[in-house]
Amino acid sequence: MNTVQVKDKQFALYISEEEILARVKELANRMNTDLAGKNPLFLVILNGSFVFAADLLRDITIPCEITFVRVASYEGVSSTGEVKQLLGLTQNIEGRTVIIVEDIIDTGFTMKELLRMLEEKHPAEIHISSLLVKPGNLQVDLDIPYRCFDIANEFIVGYGLDYDHEGRNLRHIYQVVE
Repeated sequence: MNTVQVKDKQFALYISEEEILARVKELANRMNTDLAGKNPLFLVILNGSFVFAADLLRDITIPCEITFVRVASYEGVSSTGEVKQLLGLTQNIEGRTVIIVEDIIDTGFTMKELLRMLEEKHPAEIHISSLLVKPGNLQVDLDIPYRCFDIANEFIVGYGLDYDHEGRNLRHIYQVVE
């Protein structure tokens, strides 16, 4: 499908499922090399990154652990940039290699605060992986070594990303048509 309707908005194909899966596989291969021997803990941020995480982790071949957490920071359709709480982290991460798995990094404020919260738990190292990064919107300095796509400031949906709670199930990523 080249266009889809989600609620009151029309979206056009932006990144195909085939392109996404190819980049995710490349990223996993890099991680397999970079993280060999470290038994990393993949910290998957819900809800948006569940599809990305599933595809990524199927291509991870090194020993690892996976856990799912939520951060409370969004109100409506925009980020407050303030992480209110980290929900669901029950593992002890002291001395561990942690890989944050995120769907999209926009301003970076939420990620910066998440990093601060995790660093208080004394992991050996933390790496950020993200399906999408909006470099033109970043307002904080972040090292994001594992990223699939840098994108413009587009409003997108699909492959785990939603518009008003719908569209996460779309296989491709679509951008809004103004």
